[in-house]
Amino acid sequence: MRIPLSAPDITEADISAVSAVLRTSRLSLGPQLETFEVSLARYIGASHAVAVNSGTSALHLCIRALGISECDEVLVPSFAFIAVANVLRYERAVPVFIDIDPQTLNLDPARIEEALTPRTRAIIVVHTFGCPAALHSTAAK
Repeated sequence: MRIPLSAPDITEADISAVSAVLRTSRLSLGPQLETFEVSLARYIGASHAVAVNSGTSALHLCIRALGISECDEVLVPSFAFIAVANVLRYERAVPVFIDIDPQTLNLDPARIEEALTPRTRAIIVVHTFGCPAALHSTAAK
């Protein structure tokens, strides 16, 4: 199977914008970040938006916001970037790995029900390589 990855798409304007920030005394938490957060909130119709440094940090904040903690189980696909499991371990939660569909490389919805326990608090769905995961499954009902 060929996995469709691509090279970075970085323009000269992107390089100039990053260089401009690097020439300031505020590499983080500066005016560019504030402008981005306000623009993003406006774009999605929210009152606020918070930008973080990585997808891992974003996932970690979501786990914290949901109150997932020690001994809670969270179902995760067996094929995903390690951050999906690591953010759970940061909170001493337990990742429960679910087999994937060999065609989509996403979590196999038919395997969810058999993995549920009284300690299951959530399911992390990853849309692998941009392929939408099957969220309409009867297993999730």
